[in-house]
Amino acid sequence: MASEDIDRDVCKLVHGLARTLDGHVRRVADELGLTPSQVVALRELSEPITARELAARMACEASNATFVLDRLEERGLLNRHPHPTDRRAKEIVLTAEGRQRRERALKLLGDHSPLGSLRADQQEALRDLLKALDA
Repeated sequence: MASEDIDRDVCKLVHGLARTLDGHVRRVADELGLTPSQVVALRELSEPITARELAARMACEASNATFVLDRLEERGLLNRHPHPTDRRAKEIVLTAEGRQRRERALKLLGDHSPLGSLRADQQEALRDLLKALDA
């Protein structure tokens, strides 16, 4: 198979997987009464971080992450506190309700995940290949 054929096939498959994953996140968001961006933010808030760090994890602009954080804060799912070492930054911390909502989101994201049909070693190999391409 020619290199351009492989390239086209890989692009098509990656695009299809991205659409499938996006649809999965949207279904979880609907079930939780959140937006897909809010679900992604909750997924990434595994520990206290800044809005800039969250934006990097979400692969979006800091202003977009701030908008999502504002909505989550209005819902009582997180608080912003002064950062312990950077007086210019705020640290984002989930509330008790936010931690519960995050755990529920993680469970729903894991249930029927499009990657669930792969064995753990296949999931790791896919992750490693994608990381290599992203480097």
